[in-house]
Amino acid sequence: MFPDQDKLIGLDEFQEWTTRTDRNQRSGVEGLGFVLLGLFGEVGSLLSELKKKQRDQDSYIAYHDSVIEELGDVLWYFANAAHRVGLPLSTIAARVPAKLGDWDYRGKATRHGFVDLQMPQAELTGPVASDLVERRLLTLAGKVGLLLDHYAAGTLNTNGDAFTADIVELFRVLLASADDAAVSLNEAARLNVEKTFGRWPTERTWPPSYDAGADPDEQLPSRIEMRFVEKTTKDGRTYVLQQCKGINIGDRLTDNRIPGDNYRFHDVFHLAYAAILGWSPVLRALFKVKRKSDAVLDENQDGARAILIEEGIATWIFNHGVRNHDFRAVKSLDYSLLKAVRELVKGFEVEDRPLWQWELAIFEGFRMFREITKPEHRGGTVVADLVNHTIEFHPPL
Repeated sequence: MFPDQDKLIGLDEFQEWTTRTDRNQRSGVEGLGFVLLGLFGEVGSLLSELKKKQRDQDSYIAYHDSVIEELGDVLWYFANAAHRVGLPLSTIAARVPAKLGDWDYRGKATRHGFVDLQMPQAELTGPVASDLVERRLLTLAGKVGLLLDHYAAGTLNTNGDAFTADIVELFRVLLASADDAAVSLNEAARLNVEKTFGRWPTERTWPPSYDAGADPDEQLPSRIEMRFVEKTTKDGRTYVLQQCKGINIGDRLTDNRIPGDNYRFHDVFHLAYAAILGWSPVLRALFKVKRKSDAVLDENQDGARAILIEEGIATWIFNHGVRNHDFRAVKSLDYSLLKAVRELVKGFEVEDRPLWQWELAIFEGFRMFREITKPEHRGGTVVADLVNHTIEFHPPL
């Protein structure tokens, strides 16, 4: 599905990909204003990354990846905006002046790809942070602002040629900005496709289980029925017991904070991770199914650090969800949240799970949490099916 690392991305090919991952409910020109606002915001993010680099110099080690990602987002919004007014990227490229600084690309664009529009790839060793790049990005932001102004003034309807000229000029400055920063637009486009399809695939394909081929005695149960029972001690402290097949699992759980927030039910999130992601070092420890026969997996994937990472993610996302009413009215998670989760699990096997799977696991976990904490429930049974990637709630009897 994703383009290979060495694949050369065609202009119109990339533009077609943006239409397949577009979640704007308003089609065509109707949704153009929203897209242009997104484009302006992404150029602003590019400037923000540049300022961080100039402020922190060598200490800002994430500069390269951040700029590539932000530039890919700029390309996505630009290509989407052009599509909405009926302009293929290849047509726009053909109208850009042949001379960009010292680089004359005319005659090179035989395939209408991003690599044909930039200086030789060997020179694109950036991204570079400099005053020149800052001025160019400020110009780019100005061009986007002008396009927004003309759109708001109705220029698209009254003078379509002038509006097209604005888009062509914006693309020229975008190409020049990438060259000045020594950034490969082909790389930015390729990584953007990978990111967007990882979040919004046209077809969901479930990756293989981490337990495939493992010793049956070291596999997570394919089906987990966990009963949550809320109890109160004689001195008024409330806690939750977890039971599987009548056996208590783990320790009694309390909220461990004042005021209480029902965190004592948080193991529903671990069940959701197991069902949707096929991953939960916490449950492996509780069910005593660590992969001991493989020393590398046992130490690095099922060990204490992996358990702490999962607990940390569950706690952090729980706090984020509580601030957003347990995600009860949320249809899509902030990309920044999912990106942070991806960063936290780097080096662990679950880093290969796509963003849509993480989003689904988080939403399903909170769906279980909302059910189990309802006043009329205050407990119940959660059934995690690791084969069919489902999780269900059954009220207490």
